[in-house]
Amino acid sequence: MSTSSTRPATPVLEARGLVKRYGQVTALDGCDFEVMPGEILAVIGDNGAGKSSLIKALSGAAVPDEGEILLDGKAVHFRSPLDARENGIETVYQELAVAPAMTIAENLFLGRERRMPGWRGSLLKMIDKRRMLDEATAHMKDLQIGIRSMRQPVETLSGGQRQGVAVARSAAFARHVVIMDEPTAALGVKEGNMVLELIRRVRDRGLPVILISHNMPHVFEVADRIHIQRLGRRAALVKTKDIHMSDAVAIMTGAKEADVKAIA
Repeated sequence: MSTSSTRPATPVLEARGLVKRYGQVTALDGCDFEVMPGEILAVIGDNGAGKSSLIKALSGAAVPDEGEILLDGKAVHFRSPLDARENGIETVYQELAVAPAMTIAENLFLGRERRMPGWRGSLLKMIDKRRMLDEATAHMKDLQIGIRSMRQPVETLSGGQRQGVAVARSAAFARHVVIMDEPTAALGVKEGNMVLELIRRVRDRGLPVILISHNMPHVFEVADRIHIQRLGRRAALVKTKDIHMSDAVAIMTGAKEADVKAIA
């Protein structure tokens, strides 16, 4: 057997020993993290566990005081969310960053508008609306998001459809990882299930997904592994199929010690 077939996969995104302090408060206290190719990794933790600080560090919204972040095994230094985006890491937030009065196609390319070819784009800065419409339509079709018209304003969509637009935008531009921060928190049951199916489709297209969620049934429905955060550290990293929901909650709250700190 060749050595390449037995060599463990390199994490797509990894953190080692992250420390983040806010004055006298230590939000991250030597936190480790890893998401592997082709997986949905859920991040769970009680309030104050350091989930938000971890995700901010991974998405460039906060700079850790100590530790390192690696992308495809190489150290990276994110100074802003733009740095993370330029490195192919896209984030979908609970508070949707969509422009309600703009069309779906315009929202998908918000801040990354396509320019017309030639001098019309380079000199006159003209937007190539036809190309944006065609590409946006293809992205939405690829994720099987049912929309009546790509020209309709986002404000005419339901909450689940708006979240679908945000997911499609992230999946369209992500090259490494999509981070989803409580994507179903403000949705009803039907729309929440629609977003869960979108998460699976993003994963099935080859992009690993980091899912931050308080909704334990959703976590256990879609996640391949679960990163349990407690007191600024990773308390456990487990395969979803190997742990009961009650045990995950017990580890998360400190009622139970993790039997395994991490898995291969």
